[in-house]
Amino acid sequence: MGSAEESSAATRPVDHNVKPTWAQIRYLIRGLNEPGGKLPLFDDEGQEIDLRTIRSCIVRGWAEPWFANPVKPNWLVCKLTPSGYKILGTARPQGR
Repeated sequence: MGSAEESSAATRPVDHNVKPTWAQIRYLIRGLNEPGGKLPLFDDEGQEIDLRTIRSCIVRGWAEPWFANPVKPNWLVCKLTPSGYKILGTARPQGR
């Protein structure tokens, strides 16, 4: 966290014409049923989510870093953004 890429992603305009890849959709959709839209570090088979997928979702404004993981500082813990919910065709649940 804290790289120039991540910090500039928050201020970069989001291109609403960009469609997510299948890998990005699979990653983002996992946040729909999690408190706060928390996105996974691992897929359904226990494999670590490709960092390129996570970073590309951050750059496009669909995900944002949530907090630093004190146990594994190199892991990027993220959550869905309003744009992330929108690209999945849903609204952010109330109270989450």
